[in-house]
Order: sequence, then C-alpha cells, then structure tokens
Amino acid sequence: MNFKNNLYLILAGIFISSLIAANLIFQKFFTWTPFGLYTFELSVGILPYPITFLCTDLISELYGKKKADQIVISGLIASIFVMGIVILANAMSATVWSPVNNETFNQVFGLFGPAVFASMVAYLVAQFIDIRIFHFWKRLTKGKHLWLRNNGSTIVSQLVDTSAVLLLLCYSGVIEWIRFWPLFVNGFLFKMMIALFDTPFFYLGVWLLKDKIHEDPDEENWGNQGIKSVV
Repeated sequence: MNFKNNLYLILAGIFISSLIAANLIFQKFFTWTPFGLYTFELSVGILPYPITFLCTDLISELYGKKKADQIVISGLIASIFVMGIVILANAMSATVWSPVNNETFNQVFGLFGPAVFASMVAYLVAQFIDIRIFHFWKRLTKGKHLWLRNNGSTIVSQLVDTSAVLLLLCYSGVIEWIRFWPLFVNGFLFKMMIALFDTPFFYLGVWLLKDKIHEDPDEENWGNQGIKSVV
C-alpha cells in the first residue's frame, strides 16, 4: 500500500477508536480548573471526542469531502456494532467467581445503549455539518486561511453536537434536566479551547502531509491513479 492509503487508514483508525472510546467511558465525570480561572465539570468521554473533528478536518483537507463522509459512516457502523456487543455482554449472567459481577458491569455499561443512541444522533448531525462548513469556507476563501475553516466548522458543529447529545440524554432520563445548562456551557467551552489548541497541529499536519498526497483531494476516482496514468 502507498503512503496515501496508509495515512488514510491511520486517520480512520484514530477517528473510530476515539469515537468508540468516548462512548465507552462517558459515565465518569471530573473537574478541571485551568490556571485557577474557571472550574469545568466534564465527562471523561469528552477527552477523545475532539480528536474526531481534527481527523475529519485533516481527511477533508487532504482527501476531500467524499472520503470524510465515508469515515463518518464507518464510525457510525462501528459504534452500532460495539453497542450490540456491549448490550449482549450485559445480558450475560456473571459466574460466582467473576472479578466483575452483574451489578458492577451493569452500573458501568447499563446506560450504554441510550447514551450511545443519543451520541450517535448528535455525532452524525455534527460531523456532517462540520464537513460541509469546512468545504464551504474552503471554496469561499479559495483554499486559503486554514484556521478559518478548521475553527469555523468546529465551532458550529460542536455547538450542535453538545446541545443535541445533552437534550437526548436529558430527555431519556440519563441525566437530570437541571444539569443541562452547566454541562452545556462546560462542554462547549472546553471543546472550543481544544479547537483553538489543535489549530497548530492541523497546520502542522497539512504542511507535513499535503505534498505527499499527490493527487487532487477532491478527485472523484480516488485510488485509481494507476489506471488513469495508463489511460
């Protein structure tokens, strides 16, 4: 496999693993007070989730919208598959000597079904919005101003994602409604901080990798360069 194919698989693997990890660990919450200015109350599931948007932005920039859309669909399928595995595992009765008993397992993974459903709905909407806004700004600026399409797409998509997933979690009873606004403000502010923080990494990734991707990133027949060269 050439470098372009390998890089695409690596970014896809990081994207899908970050997405599934976020869905698996979301039930633990923590506090964080950067520089003593503000105390965040956040789910640990938020830690890997911004990586998914960095991956889709890199794939959008290097490979085009079609390939970014394919990654989003792949992440959805992977999440559904893992959700089915977890639900099946939760239905199995533990042996008397099992290190993890039924109650402990159910406490950790029992809410996985409704939570992942909420996350997947929000995820699909937010990721597709992110990809389309990214390419809107790219066309509008004629390929200039990487920071604008990186942050401009992330701000809108994370606003949609944060509000949608909290609305669904509160509506399904996973989280009390009284926690909606504190979690919304904390989650959105944290994601914006991460979006600004990852901008230099986005620039670095594009700078290092762009020249190694030798064909038009919006090419419809991606991967068929060998056939095209023969023709």
